[in-house]
Amino acid sequence: MMSQKAAKTWGLRLLPFLLFFITFVTYYYSYTILQSSAGTSKPLNKSLCGGFQAKKNWESLNLNISRRTKLFLKMDDFFWREHMSKLPLPYGIKGSEMMLLKVLAVTNQHMPANIENLECRTCVIVGNGFVVKNSSLGSLINKYDVVIRLNDAPVRGYEDDVGNKTTMRFFYPESAYYNPEIQNDPDTLMVLVPFKMQDLRWLKEILYNEKRVRKGFWKPPPQIWLGDTSKIRVLDPHFLYQTADKLLQISHQKGKIPVHPTTGILAVFVALNYCDVVHIAGFGYPSSKKLHHPIHYYGYATMKTMMQNSYHDVNNEAKALKRLEDSGAILYLHPHL
Repeated sequence: MMSQKAAKTWGLRLLPFLLFFITFVTYYYSYTILQSSAGTSKPLNKSLCGGFQAKKNWESLNLNISRRTKLFLKMDDFFWREHMSKLPLPYGIKGSEMMLLKVLAVTNQHMPANIENLECRTCVIVGNGFVVKNSSLGSLINKYDVVIRLNDAPVRGYEDDVGNKTTMRFFYPESAYYNPEIQNDPDTLMVLVPFKMQDLRWLKEILYNEKRVRKGFWKPPPQIWLGDTSKIRVLDPHFLYQTADKLLQISHQKGKIPVHPTTGILAVFVALNYCDVVHIAGFGYPSSKKLHHPIHYYGYATMKTMMQNSYHDVNNEAKALKRLEDSGAILYLHPHL
């Protein structure tokens, strides 16, 4: 008869295999459900909500913050009076109150009712990474309730890999396309992520058809913007601050070169606050040793160009995504490193 000590030893040896089996079964079950919805006209299988409830996943991250589901700045909140912001953009609105007032006076600040009233929101964030090229994920991506896209990433010509449905597109002036309707659905919400006061000024000039001021941008933004102004929203800087402070733990010390979250990791954090199911595609960069490897599924940008002009810590963000994945808070739609 096996001794108690020997049984304990065997139990410890088997534990890694048991954990691997549980992880494999969970991933396989989720992947099977996802694939059952792909290539059909049916919406994404809502049974995913039972396995990946956002509240449980959120709590498991131990970020020690409260979930906020109101994504956009609103005029009727008068937040700068009740909660004086101590930080300027991109992490607060200190010093930009009057500019923001003018923008919010002529824009909508609500999520469409067909999204807001869903009992279970399935969301996918489509990153711009090369890894999604030739993935054939387009039909699956189109099944989610909310499809979030980033900056000026194109859709036309890439539908097989990235789909053609867009619910929200996160952008800033330098990443804006002069005619958003070319790459987006008519109902797409164009969500401005203001990194600096000039970003709000650019939007105000567009909204009020004022003379454009070109200074203050690292890349010239479009001087003519043909989007539907009723679809514009301004993301609450709260989310960028929490992404930097809680998720990435980026320090903001005076005198140091600023490092800000990418629009992609910000969108993931926002989705974790708002959605019941959070899946991602197109995230991940090639090794820094592969300087001439493309980094996007479109265009010709390489790791070399990104490393020369980046204010982001992509290695830190990769580690954060790994923590989110390990906790079950997010699920990749494709193999990744």
